[in-house]
Amino acid sequence: MTLVYDGAPVDGAREGAAAQPWRAVPVAEAAWMRGHLPAVQELMVAGVLREVPEYARPGDPVYRQVVEAAVVFAMEHLVRLIEDPDVSWKDVYQVYFDVGYGEAVEGRSLEHLQNAMRIASRTAWRYLAAEYQRLGRPLSLLSVMAEANFAYLDELSSAAAAGYRRAREKAAGEREQRRHRLLGLLLSESPVPEGVVAEQAAMAGWPLPQRLAVIVLRPRPGSGGEGPSGLPPQVLAGLDGGRPCLVMPDPDGPGQSERLTGMLAGWSGAVGPAVPPGEARVSLHWARRALELPADPCAGADDAQRVGLVRAEERVADLLLEAGGRLTEIVAARRLEPLTRTRSRHGVRLAVTLLECLKNGFNATGAAAALHVHPQTVRYRLGQLHDLLGFDIEDPEIRLELMLLLQVWIRREGELPEQPA
Repeated sequence: MTLVYDGAPVDGAREGAAAQPWRAVPVAEAAWMRGHLPAVQELMVAGVLREVPEYARPGDPVYRQVVEAAVVFAMEHLVRLIEDPDVSWKDVYQVYFDVGYGEAVEGRSLEHLQNAMRIASRTAWRYLAAEYQRLGRPLSLLSVMAEANFAYLDELSSAAAAGYRRAREKAAGEREQRRHRLLGLLLSESPVPEGVVAEQAAMAGWPLPQRLAVIVLRPRPGSGGEGPSGLPPQVLAGLDGGRPCLVMPDPDGPGQSERLTGMLAGWSGAVGPAVPPGEARVSLHWARRALELPADPCAGADDAQRVGLVRAEERVADLLLEAGGRLTEIVAARRLEPLTRTRSRHGVRLAVTLLECLKNGFNATGAAAALHVHPQTVRYRLGQLHDLLGFDIEDPEIRLELMLLLQVWIRREGELPEQPA
């Protein structure tokens, strides 16, 4: 027999006499059981309220009414089932489906309901067994009745579990919708009142942090734009222009950096700066810009090949240069024009050397270590630079500007093909 709730078929009473032991109970037993229903039902309700504290609420009669209704409905259906094994399961299944659904909505574990059902079934069986022995009825019939009793309990437990699962699935779906709505509010182009964001965060069960960071990831081929799985519940996830997008609360908290690296292992993307929730859009903007940055031309081979997350706060100079656009390219081409006139690769080598010297305070040993060359090679190239450029490369007044211009020039000239000697 197939039972249906809300259009979804669920297996009810299973086919086959072995799985339906009530078919083996003589029909005459139904009349005998019906005469004992008031007494056994009262004992079952009392047993549940006594042994399951979650349902024993003297100040709230609703719980007792629910227990009484469920017990009465089940026992009357069992009697009808003995009279006619083909009687419909639809109504009793609906009752226990709804009871299981209600348990999930109330936030209780299914264990309490299952325990209550076991206690009620055991109480009924003890009463009926005692009556059978008192009347001296055949033990073989008692055994059949016991098997029918516990098989019937299994069916009702299955119905309650299905209702519980349905409620949990629905709640999870609603919570996910609220989280997506919250993500949309946080990253909205237009300002959203703080109260609206706080209210939506509360509805989504997401504690609003003092600071957060937005992370934009590169989609993996064949992933359909889906982001990483198994994320902790405090991380909001969605899409930004078809790319996986995450919001991580308190990114600067203890252990958060390691936690972020661990949960996004194997992914590449960019992390925006940590900002208050009201400025999440700012973090998203710089995460997007950081994701578009080319690889650091001065990075070593190992760094260039490493897959991971670009942090906007660690690429401030690059981001400022990108924001400068064409202006920085024009100024770099003019100030570093003598390098352009040299052989292409050699000019780039000189520019990279000068940039590392600026980073290391013109310490030849430190620059040489970063470049993986001999310190004397650095000194030789610095001599060439002094001769080529028409300004003092060690002038503190132009050091910051020169560091920025060198990165723009290296990025552009580094893409030129190797020129013959």
